[in-house]
Amino acid sequence: MTTTGEEHATALTGPWWWTRWRSALFDGSLALVSAVECGAEGQSFARDAGLPIAVGVVFGLLAGSVLLVRRRWPIAVVLVAIAVTPAQMGFLMGIVGLYTLAACELPRRIIGALAGMSLVGTMVVTFVQVQRDMARGDFSLGNWFVPFAAVTTSLGLTAPPLLLGLYVGARRRLMESLRERADSLERELQLLAERAEERAEWARGEERTRIAREMHDVVAHRVSLMVVHAAALQAVARKDPEKAVKNAALVGDMGRQALTELREMLGVLRSGGEEQQRRRAASSAAPPLVAVGAAAAAAASRAAGEPGGAEGPCLAELEELVGQSAAAGMVVDLSVQGEAREYGAEIEQTAYRVVQEALTNVHKHAAGAKTYVRLAHRAAEIAMQVENEPPPEQASAPPVRLPSGGNGLLGMRERVHALGGVFVSGPTDTGGFRVSAVIPAASWGAAAGRPGGSPPGG
Repeated sequence: MTTTGEEHATALTGPWWWTRWRSALFDGSLALVSAVECGAEGQSFARDAGLPIAVGVVFGLLAGSVLLVRRRWPIAVVLVAIAVTPAQMGFLMGIVGLYTLAACELPRRIIGALAGMSLVGTMVVTFVQVQRDMARGDFSLGNWFVPFAAVTTSLGLTAPPLLLGLYVGARRRLMESLRERADSLERELQLLAERAEERAEWARGEERTRIAREMHDVVAHRVSLMVVHAAALQAVARKDPEKAVKNAALVGDMGRQALTELREMLGVLRSGGEEQQRRRAASSAAPPLVAVGAAAAAAASRAAGEPGGAEGPCLAELEELVGQSAAAGMVVDLSVQGEAREYGAEIEQTAYRVVQEALTNVHKHAAGAKTYVRLAHRAAEIAMQVENEPPPEQASAPPVRLPSGGNGLLGMRERVHALGGVFVSGPTDTGGFRVSAVIPAASWGAAAGRPGGSPPGG
């Protein structure tokens, strides 16, 4: 709520129907002045009507004190003022009552009817009084003065308070409308800030998920091959020194490749952190909502993988990937169907990572099993499948134990679904395992820049 709205909400501290104590004191003062005026004018009314003076004074005091309730019952005040007009009293009450009536939120037809009644009553009383004074010889003007005096007096006592009340009422309603609009705008700004924070949090989550997938794909595959080659090196170190040297070289190559990919990834993260610091410094003087929106946009852009980052692996490196697994002792059969063509960088990287992670799982869970890698280039999609046979029984050699975190299949599924593709994995009837994925050639996820789904409120 705005400051104006807070003041308006906490201002209801006066007694009874008054919003403030000063309003109550002001109305009390007006009622006191009106009661004194009507009491003084009640003496003349009592003499003209042949009543005791005390009765006229009491009647005037009671009639004038009605002005105390002008904010609560303005119609009653105006009606009382019209009723005492023939007694030639209550001029202040009539003026203040008409002003209050015009300023309050009543239908215009009621305000017009009561103002017309007050105008006619004042005109008639003034007409009779001026005509009687001229008959007594108090005035020596012509007959034209009687209606002129009646009209001008009634208009002078009715029009100014009525017009002023209409103006004040309209201005008051305008201020209330502006206050409500300000409160509504502030609520909308708060809602926008909350949505921006949600989008920023979603973008940070997407970025963490993407980094976790990349780290898992880089580390798990290379390290798994290194463990396999190290186990083979341990087995043949004494029997076949040449093969041991070859396996040691392969282990070194795997380690260097893993370090290179990790270094590239850390470089991207560091450059992204420096860019975020520059954007944060540039938006430090901006309003909070602008800063939150800029942070959300920056995080969403990084999560979407904007151009300019380090290029990932592509399908052209698939044969090298299969060759590395074959060098580690796996029997791999690679078959490619259809005419090879270029795809988007994110599509090729996802296809490569799916095959890489599937081969890593074979090294972990089915060492020595024959594996079939199939890649199909179709008209509107690219399909890949990695299937391994049951691992052979090797009672003489203990199997190589490789740790598994259970995130490989989850990461593959997230990658493929982010590009609008289909991912299926599960055991085969023969006891092996199959991983299949189909990715559209023109992925909607890559085109829209929304990896992993839409952000909240998008």
